[in-house]
Amino acid sequence: MLRICSVLVLLALAPPVLAGFQGTVRVIDGDTLDVGGVRVRLHGIDAPEVGQTCQTAEGKDWDCGTWVSREVRAQFQGVVASCDPVEKDRYGRIVATCRVDGRDMGRGLVQRGMAVAYRKYSRAYVADERAAKRANAGLHAGAFQRPSQHRKSNIKQAPVPDQACIIKGNISGKGTRIFHVPGQQYYDATRIRADKGERWFCSEAEARAAGWRKAWK
Repeated sequence: MLRICSVLVLLALAPPVLAGFQGTVRVIDGDTLDVGGVRVRLHGIDAPEVGQTCQTAEGKDWDCGTWVSREVRAQFQGVVASCDPVEKDRYGRIVATCRVDGRDMGRGLVQRGMAVAYRKYSRAYVADERAAKRANAGLHAGAFQRPSQHRKSNIKQAPVPDQACIIKGNISGKGTRIFHVPGQQYYDATRIRADKGERWFCSEAEARAAGWRKAWK
């Protein structure tokens, strides 16, 4: 009886399972859609940001991010997609694998060289990216920076409000609130984005009181 009660308690505390859904697609950018009014980030792929610059085979700069968004919109805008949720990200989007007429949207984009495999979260499309690279498909016909690196290099850090308040309150990809103090391993690399809820603190006590924990390193 005790074992049954324990199982029931665990089930009650477990996060709800996200159900599959479908709807008409409205393209936001190369890897983000509205599907039936639900904001979706395609799982396992990463597309160039709008305004991101790549290079042609001849070395000329071009707005590859806008091109990808335009191509994705031309292919999927207004069609019906079915999505299987994986998780919800820290921006409130549903991360999901979506299909149109039974075909994986993310896989198709990687195969056409309009996105890369997002290895940080999945290796499902790594082979597809390698095949696209061998075929010089899409972005692979020239040179480009991986979207994750582009975002990292263009992050604008919120200014320090007070020179005495130099503790960095960061929010991880999983939503964990972590603070870094000068001298720790990742202090210099951490950027504070106020638009994402991150902030500076004047003391460790202040950070802990606000719900942040100290970084392990």
